[in-house]
Amino acid sequence: MSNANEKRQAGEAAIRYVEDGAIVGVGTGSTVAFFIDALADLKQRIQGAVSSSEQSTAQLKKLGIPVLDLNATGPLTLYVDGADECDPYKRLIKGGGAALTREKIVAAASEKFVCIIDSSKRVELLGKFPVPIEVIPMARSLIGREIVKRGGHPVWRDGVVTDNGNWIIDVHGWQIVDPAALESELNQLPGIVTVGLFARRPADVVLIGDQLMG
Repeated sequence: MSNANEKRQAGEAAIRYVEDGAIVGVGTGSTVAFFIDALADLKQRIQGAVSSSEQSTAQLKKLGIPVLDLNATGPLTLYVDGADECDPYKRLIKGGGAALTREKIVAAASEKFVCIIDSSKRVELLGKFPVPIEVIPMARSLIGREIVKRGGHPVWRDGVVTDNGNWIIDVHGWQIVDPAALESELNQLPGIVTVGLFARRPADVVLIGDQLMG
């Protein structure tokens, strides 16, 4: 089965977690785009969505789904998003689309995080996909040096500015045995806004196509 088919299946399968009257947290990316399309069929039954990126906001508005401010909504019952990698413990690498900070905020505000992926994203050990890190621009070189000390190879994603006005460093060459510990350690470095490791708050449910990952 092609990745596109699996992505569409995963996006549509996630609809089963949407409850009547809910405000749905919505992530970013090609798989999430299928979820947003499917969500449009339920738009009369939900209050609206909280979006993690300008890209998703534009798609939601185009389909007539109200986009709400997380500060006004309070806690969410559901967040649906994709991932660049997912290990057997539902820990993720995210941020290939540069929306990791808002994604992590919405995930933290949500009771249930449903991650939708195709089978190519499933790995035994995180790190083959480079770990995105959002940094304050003036800290780019400082953080690059800190990453080298930790055995990583930092590459600035030149020309990319996040929705928050920051830069992205992609870290190659890490095989991440303890992603939660690495996430916590990197979070302490001044200048890092968000690390694209979602390990301290992993997904609660992972759908690979329309199949539930055990």
